[in-house]
Amino acid sequence: MILAGTGDCAVNPAVGITAFAAVTAATAVIGFYGLRISRTTGDFYVASRTVPPWWNASAIGGEYLSAASFLGVAGLILLSGTDALWFPVGYTAGYLMLLLFVAAPLRRSGAYTIPDFTEARLDSRSARLVTSLAVVIVGWLYIVPQLHGAALTIRTTTGLPSWVGSTAVVVVVVLTVVAGGMRSITFVQAFQYWLKLTALAVPLVFILLVLRDNGAPAAAAADVNPTGLAPAGPYQNISLLVALLFGTLGLPHVLVRFYTNPDGHSARRTTLIVLGLLSVFYLFPTAYGLVGRMFAPGLAQAGQADAVVLLLPGRLIGGPAGELMSAFVVAGAFAAFLSTTSGLVVSLAGVISQDVLGGSVRGFRLAALVSAAVPLAVAFITDSLALAGSVGLVFAFTASTICPVLLLGIWWRGLTDAGAIAGMATGGLLCGGAMVAGAALGAGTPVWLAQPAAWTVPAAFAVMVLTSRATKSRVPHTITKVMTRLHTPERPLATGR
Repeated sequence: MILAGTGDCAVNPAVGITAFAAVTAATAVIGFYGLRISRTTGDFYVASRTVPPWWNASAIGGEYLSAASFLGVAGLILLSGTDALWFPVGYTAGYLMLLLFVAAPLRRSGAYTIPDFTEARLDSRSARLVTSLAVVIVGWLYIVPQLHGAALTIRTTTGLPSWVGSTAVVVVVVLTVVAGGMRSITFVQAFQYWLKLTALAVPLVFILLVLRDNGAPAAAAADVNPTGLAPAGPYQNISLLVALLFGTLGLPHVLVRFYTNPDGHSARRTTLIVLGLLSVFYLFPTAYGLVGRMFAPGLAQAGQADAVVLLLPGRLIGGPAGELMSAFVVAGAFAAFLSTTSGLVVSLAGVISQDVLGGSVRGFRLAALVSAAVPLAVAFITDSLALAGSVGLVFAFTASTICPVLLLGIWWRGLTDAGAIAGMATGGLLCGGAMVAGAALGAGTPVWLAQPAAWTVPAAFAVMVLTSRATKSRVPHTITKVMTRLHTPERPLATGR
């Protein structure tokens, strides 16, 4: 249970508290700046579609690089070695697919949210409502690991109860989102990307310098699997890649960012920049995992794999320098939780506000509160899985629901509302059922249930296509107009250059 486990602080508590306070203060100051220039509904939902590529790419990097990226990737590499490299590869390669198939057409659609796109493409209120439900479920599932990560970090670095970390993240996020919406969050997340990168890079440089002078690998660490886990087989690797590649195409907090670009050209340019930013970032958690595997394998045996990034500076550097470097990584960790949760809350608030609360700024603010409160309640009553692994399951669910309707909606004229609804329902039920069964079975979960994307994603696509072919008469009469809009390049605007 997330409330359990206090007093097991492994870092100077003053370091953790100071780092968290500094990140919170910086977030508040930058968010307040965004509040000063957030005036219209468009500011709150899509920053009035005026965010240039470099700012937008930094903001996407800020919100996409979550607890799984900052802490979980290093933890998995510590546990599983090279088998875990599929995670950073899949997270980054998913953006290449986003660039090729989704970014520019989605921006040209003119929609505010993914359900807006679905309704415009399929001319169906029912399809919109099902998409909205899928977006909300995905968002809530994705927020929970961020709160688990915050709980782990606050417990490890301060000794305070776990619930303090989860609650603090939700409070800061809600205040920032309610204050300035997308305009405010864009500035915050761009700052947080560069903070996270610096927070990993600077301590790693010091660690490598110390190891160069007096480091020696732990005895036989490179020859031992610290957990005794069997290496992942071909099915697990293929299923994981399917989840990560296709799941990226359906993440609501990432997709909403492309609505903030001035035009399709800047959306593509934004995605190219993101690919570079992600590629640079993932070098560092990978390095932390490898260093931990060689020099601190005991962290895995002690059940602290997800905390390896937090603990290595103090363990390998030591002294005041080690505490300072620990403060860096703690600040970066909280930036990861805050930025990803902020992006998810903004995207969910937009969907809930438009579909339930009339789409006003007041409705957006109320929806933001609801969007954060529900996953906080879930986080209080659930255990944290390995962070990267739990987020991988969210990607599988997204790949089985939102991704098929986006890809087919953009590239296939034959998609109907009945096909979209049937496919999303099939993918959601199959993948959701596998996730529930896996949670119930625990360590005895069969591989095909633990990694369901390899069969749930094809099933969703197949049902969507077959049902659409069986309901050809339901292809909307506006299809030619909509497809022309999606695939006709605009003239780049000056603000997108």
